[in-house]
Amino acid sequence: MKFCSLYSGSSGNSIFISGDQGKILIDAGMPGKYIEAALKDISEDPRLINGIFITHEHSDHIKGVGVLSRKYNIPIYATERTWLEMESKVGNIKDENIKVFNGSCIEIKDIIVNRFSTPHDAIDSSGYTVQHKNKKCGVVTDIGHFSYEVKDAVKDCDVMLLESNHDVEMVKFGPYPYNLKRRILSSVGHLSNEDCGKGIIDILDGKEKTIFLGHLSNNNNYPDLAYETVKSILLEAKVDLEKEVKLSLARREGPSKVIEI
Repeated sequence: MKFCSLYSGSSGNSIFISGDQGKILIDAGMPGKYIEAALKDISEDPRLINGIFITHEHSDHIKGVGVLSRKYNIPIYATERTWLEMESKVGNIKDENIKVFNGSCIEIKDIIVNRFSTPHDAIDSSGYTVQHKNKKCGVVTDIGHFSYEVKDAVKDCDVMLLESNHDVEMVKFGPYPYNLKRRILSSVGHLSNEDCGKGIIDILDGKEKTIFLGHLSNNNNYPDLAYETVKSILLEAKVDLEKEVKLSLARREGPSKVIEI
């Protein structure tokens, strides 16, 4: 199983996950040519992508999805309400590539994709886990808090990308208008560095996990700050950063390291 964050941040997001045969993207929030280039950087062919799964309709998650679908004839999977909200933004899509995904799971070649609801101020926000044989990856960004449904969905993941969006004090004393600050800090906004660290503790199950900290704000966070904040919370809770959790940062501007499990 292969996992790679192609882009992760407030300007655009896309994650590649594959089994031996099935290959998918979760979100395509950068221009299509950037995602094509990122896939080629990790020796993956855009023509072999079997589906793009959309978490929600915000532009940093769907910007390139229409272009990629049209160019490579890729099906797009989203819930019915998400489709209705985003269809005017992605351009014309072939009928056969409009996949309304209202169930909890779907099998694509040799991988199983599971959807779960996430607490975010979108019309029907989703997170995803992907299973291949006995391995499991997860993608959880854009969550205002670490809900029970999210914890239950990802607790047994081997690899996951988890939002570590902002430092609370940077938001409070930063330049954003008051309403935007309230939105970010709300229970359906974005997950702070501190809450990310606490959430990781809640999903530990005794087996080693590789966790990428992702969707970092460009204005209210720094990569080193996110990493050190989460690391200090885990160390304070006596988490072994060699045997229990391996932390990495998902890059904003291109592919992060490829994980094969």
